[in-house]
Amino acid sequence: MTSVAPADKIRCDACPVLCYIADGRTGACDRYANHAGNLVRLDPLTILEANARDGGKLVPFLDGGGEDWDGDLLLKDRPFVTAVGAGTTYPDYKPAPFIISQPLRGADVVTVVTEGIFSYCGVKVKIDTDRHIGEERAIVRVDGEAIGHVMTSEYGSRMLSLGGVDHLTGGSKKEGRVTCAALLALCNREAVEMTIDDGAHLIVQAGKPPIINGVTEARMRVGCGSATIGMFATQWLDHADEVVVVDDHITGVLSEHQAGKLLDMKPTGIKIKGRKSTPGRYFQVADPGTSWGGTNIEDPREILGPFDPKVAWTGLRLLMVSTTGEQFAYFILDDDLVPQPAPMTPALDAVVDRIAENCEPATCSVLFMGGAGGSLRAGVTENPVALTRSVRDALTSVTIGGAKAYVWPGGGITVMADILDMPENAFGYVPTPALVAPIEFTMTKDDYAALGGHVEEIRTLSDVLAKGTHAGLRHVPRGGATDAPDADGAPDMDDTTPKSGEAA
Repeated sequence: MTSVAPADKIRCDACPVLCYIADGRTGACDRYANHAGNLVRLDPLTILEANARDGGKLVPFLDGGGEDWDGDLLLKDRPFVTAVGAGTTYPDYKPAPFIISQPLRGADVVTVVTEGIFSYCGVKVKIDTDRHIGEERAIVRVDGEAIGHVMTSEYGSRMLSLGGVDHLTGGSKKEGRVTCAALLALCNREAVEMTIDDGAHLIVQAGKPPIINGVTEARMRVGCGSATIGMFATQWLDHADEVVVVDDHITGVLSEHQAGKLLDMKPTGIKIKGRKSTPGRYFQVADPGTSWGGTNIEDPREILGPFDPKVAWTGLRLLMVSTTGEQFAYFILDDDLVPQPAPMTPALDAVVDRIAENCEPATCSVLFMGGAGGSLRAGVTENPVALTRSVRDALTSVTIGGAKAYVWPGGGITVMADILDMPENAFGYVPTPALVAPIEFTMTKDDYAALGGHVEEIRTLSDVLAKGTHAGLRHVPRGGATDAPDADGAPDMDDTTPKSGEAA
């Protein structure tokens, strides 16, 4: 049965929800509104610029002379129209909202701009820390709902995979809503509080240090225990008889390590609990945790067995340190060859400080990942597979909100990009639920015509800038803060406006 909009409302067709929107109000996504009977896009169209504007003038076009073109399809030295604020192709049979040409030393380059509705999308989160946050494959939850899982750890970092179609649409309605809200917040650089089953409580925000169980992380490790031994072995020589670098993964022992051997370090008779790998390298010295080197120990002597009385000696100097230099302790063996606490020496303090100096600041990285499916590609060309082939042949460059995207090998167009390379608030959502993400395809005009593109819809950049859009323009210096929308930006709405319309 066909649904008819009430007389005082218009129906939005920008996504499958198909909201009825009263005059002066927005749809459920807060991205489209009814303004005097016209459906308008509220966010301004975002343009990246390499240089600041001078008196409102845009970066000028280069003339046809000068040096040869270097193959840069993204036109880093010119205004670049992103898909942020552009609008969508839904219901997908129509061309992309903006298909824009720019001159490039005698040739035309085309950028196809659209905001894709992504049900198949998620984020990969890199958390710089040695702290144990949860077992691999453990469920990550927000508001009690599963939104992802812990992935395989990387060097000095813990990894999360969040979102995806199974969480967005494959579970309960609440799980889908919570997942979508969490992804939207992460992609728009907001902090998200989450828990890991049988693991840690986290606060994650792109570009900010992770907060783990209420403690803000400061450093990521300089290396594993073995690598730390190698880096600083010569600086410990003559200042300690033995050094142990405690690490959840690979604990290093200086006298046994190849670095110690080459420096003619004397054997010390030390015994390390755990599984010996190669000389001076030990696995599984303790359980994972949030203390020394990502283990659960508070006293590093817990990983030591009795010293060999045939080799060790009274007065042996032992330094134990973590891979970040945050934990360290100095011991001297007594007459019973038991390590006793002793004051740190200035020389050892200096090396511990050097370890800390070489640790990079801990931060959270959020990478958006999504698949550009057939419906989105139809906004570029009448033959969607031609776009896939063009991307695969490197004739078409893909960007996400102007950020360089990594295109995964294999079938389809699966892309991943760092959200910190995009303008702020580049993402939206629709209540289906799904994320709305900007995506741009850039190629030469000849290549666009060859893949069956909507050439009749091409507009020049000067035309777009001169006429503006329904929501104005937003100019964003590459790598800088965003400007406010131009004066001819989004329509004014009264104080009662920002309320959702009714979903069909």
